[in-house]
Amino acid sequence: MAYFFERVGRVVLVSACLQALVACHKVEPLQEPVRAVKVMTVGAAASELELEFSGDIRARFETSLGFRVAGKLMNRTVELGQRVKVGQELAQIDPQDYRLAAEASAAQVLVAQTNRDLAEADLKRYQDLFTQGFISAAELERRQAAFKAAQAQWQQAQAQNAVQGNQSNYTRLVADGAGVITAVEANPGQVLAAGQSVVRLAIDGARDVVFSVPEDKLRGLNVGASVDVRLWNSGKTLKAQLRDVSASADPITRTFVVKAMLPASLGPDASDVVLGATVSVSLPSMAMTSGVPRVTLPTSALRQEGGATCVWLLDAQSMTVKSQKVDVHTADGNQAVVSAGLKNGDQVVISGVHVLTAGQKVSLYSVRE
Repeated sequence: MAYFFERVGRVVLVSACLQALVACHKVEPLQEPVRAVKVMTVGAAASELELEFSGDIRARFETSLGFRVAGKLMNRTVELGQRVKVGQELAQIDPQDYRLAAEASAAQVLVAQTNRDLAEADLKRYQDLFTQGFISAAELERRQAAFKAAQAQWQQAQAQNAVQGNQSNYTRLVADGAGVITAVEANPGQVLAAGQSVVRLAIDGARDVVFSVPEDKLRGLNVGASVDVRLWNSGKTLKAQLRDVSASADPITRTFVVKAMLPASLGPDASDVVLGATVSVSLPSMAMTSGVPRVTLPTSALRQEGGATCVWLLDAQSMTVKSQKVDVHTADGNQAVVSAGLKNGDQVVISGVHVLTAGQKVSLYSVRE
């Protein structure tokens, strides 16, 4: 039993010594890891910023064609994308009622003409009687009034007959000019109201490039300015001239519609300029004023700090980073255009910016062979 207590005492003594040694040993603080970063050296240049927008080719004049009278659509002789000539019949509504109305109007003309002829014959006869002194002047005046009334009724019937004849002709829808059908909006069997659109016709001739730009890109868009238009179907580039800039924003997209006219004579390029073709429109520099240095950074270099846009600058002597506030003017693809906050020679961290802290030690990233 004495031996057991002796062993326990030794164990307790050893444990106490170990605890004393640990208490006396100074714990070294954990070293913050040195992170490898990619940097780029800032170089400002007064270069131009080219903006590119997507657009499409449209006819300068495009109209919705519909019947001037109501009726049931009997047939439509054109389809989407079909080319038509001037005066070509596009559709027809049921003409039966209008034909009958025209025949009834023609019969009214005959009745009115007969009444006029009878009134004219009576007037001549009463004029002879008045000359011979058999009737009074009042009676002659009544016959003259009757003739004038019959004459007016005949003229009215003629006018109504002309209207009915026109309405009968309005049952045929014809093309106002040569062009291409860009939309079909009614089918046979449909009952149409007067003026309801049946087809849309793009008239041959002038062509426009139509595209939309945001509000901050309106500055410098002046009517008459030249822009480059690249055709997606062939890759060719054409010159176009701005002719119209919308005065109000689209209520849904909040962008402004811009129209640029293509040259009247395109020569060999005319076959590539098809309606609805997609194009890229390159605009001249608008984002930066002349002479102002343009500094571009990858968007990966930017971060938000306290509501401001900041980047990390590398101090090459101490190999530490510090935060720098910058002003971003606009974007150019995946590049941010910085207008203030940087100068030539600054080294900006462009990757891993969200894991760094101010004053942190870093190393330059290099690809191992």
